[in-house]
Amino acid sequence: MAQKALYDWSNGAKLDEHSRRKLKVLREYFAKYLRVRCSLPQQEKFRLAIVDGFAGGGRYNSGDAGSPLIFLEELMLASRQLNAQRFENGHKPLKIECLLILNDADPNAIDALKANIAPLLAEINEMQEQLSVRVEYRQKQFEDAVFEVETFLSGNSFRNVLFNLDQYGHSLVNRTTIMRLMNLSNSVEVFYTFSISALIAFLNKQDPVGLRAQLSYLQLAESDLRAFEGPMSNSDWMGKAEQIVFNAFRDCAPFHSPFSINNPAGWRYWLVHFSRQYRAREVYNNVLHDNATMQAHFGRSGLNMLSYDPAQDGALYLFDDDGRSSAIDQLTEDIPRLVSASGDAISVGEFYEAIYNLTPAHADDVKAAMFNSPDLEVLTGRGHLRRSFNRVAVTDHLRLKAQPTFFPLFKPTFKTR
Repeated sequence: MAQKALYDWSNGAKLDEHSRRKLKVLREYFAKYLRVRCSLPQQEKFRLAIVDGFAGGGRYNSGDAGSPLIFLEELMLASRQLNAQRFENGHKPLKIECLLILNDADPNAIDALKANIAPLLAEINEMQEQLSVRVEYRQKQFEDAVFEVETFLSGNSFRNVLFNLDQYGHSLVNRTTIMRLMNLSNSVEVFYTFSISALIAFLNKQDPVGLRAQLSYLQLAESDLRAFEGPMSNSDWMGKAEQIVFNAFRDCAPFHSPFSINNPAGWRYWLVHFSRQYRAREVYNNVLHDNATMQAHFGRSGLNMLSYDPAQDGALYLFDDDGRSSAIDQLTEDIPRLVSASGDAISVGEFYEAIYNLTPAHADDVKAAMFNSPDLEVLTGRGHLRRSFNRVAVTDHLRLKAQPTFFPLFKPTFKTR
């Protein structure tokens, strides 16, 4: 069944505040993504495919760029800046080749998008010698376009793929589809918008049969549905809902973040980021802290972030200074317990793999907690004591001190998956 268009792209679509916040996070993450992936001096070419499944018309009536234009603008900026830096350092130029697949079920959106994107493509062709962009348009419901997109990507041998699935609601992209996309390669990432307001509407209905039917695509456990029985505060509800979303998508990717867009007008969306590499989740957490109070998390700020207990540590984590201070305090206690679950030592690389799906913390706060803990020491690969967290390497090791201050005989509670 065709989806009714929610934006009037022919006459100029309005940019709501929650969408403005999502787009800012997307832009800043993509900018960091390009610089991380193109950081090797020996690298002379980077190939990337971007699939925007609900691309829209490209530009809002306020003049703000939509996601397709954001991708192009950041590609242009990164190509200029990276190659200027490489020239100064005596390195060869870096060629970026990008395939941009833009899909939207609304024909008016596609028409507007083609008109809005044309000036940027012309500038790239004329002025951007080290940037090559190929654009493919699709006009389908995303689920109807998935097989074609997968086949196209496989046929063109793209290993680095970024999906932006900014759906209208909460059910236009199946959970099994995300799993398929994440298995295309080891370098796939997905941004996925999930409507809280739609979820609230279904959860508030006193119709258990209808509720199960509406949320069947999430494959929720019976215990998840029962969790919403009885009265609860807004914070309690958000904590439970975040946990359900996290659990529903747990098997889609090794790392995913179920954080909410912190909208002053009310909670409306989760912007979920899926990745297969802890480094991607680390960068995403850092971007959220660069945009303090724009996203929110209900629960702990240390490890086991979704162990939500409103009587103990249920709090609104806004990625701000207060949240970061709380995170360091909790991590200082949590990290030694995780190390102890492995014995008395763990490599920093293994530690990062273990924790980055468990915490909303900034990378600097994780490192600060490693050094602040009275129970831990950080050793270099040669066994020397590491004294500065700015120099921590993945080949270093975290080791428990001989006499830890916490009681060691506890039941481990940390789970990596």
